[in-house]
Parts: sequence; structure tokens; C-alpha cells
Amino acid sequence: MAQQKQSIVTFKAEDSLVAALQGMPNRSAFIRSAVLAALDSTCPLCGGTGILTREQKDHWDAFALDHAVKECDTCHEWHLVCGRQQTRHPHQPRRRSQRQRGQKK
Repeated sequence: MAQQKQSIVTFKAEDSLVAALQGMPNRSAFIRSAVLAALDSTCPLCGGTGILTREQKDHWDAFALDHAVKECDTCHEWHLVCGRQQTRHPHQPRRRSQRQRGQKK
């Protein structure tokens, strides 16, 4: 398998971080691993910015109608809890009842 081309990435760091990295046997591998882990943990909606676009907020508001953010009793981390089995997509029109469609039951 062909080896992927690698690029050099630099970043500014506080003196305390630089000092902590000095003792690492393979700083590049450690930093690569830390960056990949951080990217894997970013918010799927905002991508880690902490800000939703207007459209993302509309989707979130529709989702939040049937979901809640609650603290886990075991690990005390916050997580999403579903309140229903199915939810309506924010761009999907509301379902009409049989009476509204003019059909008999």
C-alpha cells in the first residue's frame, strides 16, 4: 500500500505545554493521537465552534421537542434522552389525519 504524503503542521503553545511535551519519547505521534481524539469528540452539529447556524438551530429545536439533555445517574455526564420512538423531520410536513384527508376510518 502506498504511503500517504505527510505535511508539517505547527502551532503556538504555552511554555508549560512545551515543557510537558519535552519528556515525550515521540512528540509527533502523541500530538497526532491527541488531535485525532479531539476531532473524534467534537460536536456533530457545530463542529466544535459552539455556535449553530440558523438552520441547525431549527433542526435542533425540532429534535429537542421529543428529546432532553439529562445527567447520567452513573457517570454524571450529560447526554441526550429520546422521549419518543419517532420524530418528525423539521422539513417534513406534518402528517394529516384521515379526517383531514377526507378518508373514512
